[in-house]
Amino acid sequence: MSVDDFPAAGTELAWHKSSYSSGEGGQCIEVARTPRSVHVRDSKRADGPTLAVTSTRWAAFVAFAAQN
Repeated sequence: MSVDDFPAAGTELAWHKSSYSSGEGGQCIEVARTPRSVHVRDSKRADGPTLAVTSTRWAAFVAFAAQN
């Protein structure tokens, strides 16, 4: 999936860790929002790969996850 909504050069994303994170090295994610996309990464690997999806797709994922 291609999302053309990355921050401008020199601009950092504002990452937010899951409220379920215990701080003990568990399985946590961090997300960063832009106007049209949501970026997701492993909180233990801040320099690792990220996944970017549209805000619409992210909302559908969160709604699905909330049902299960």
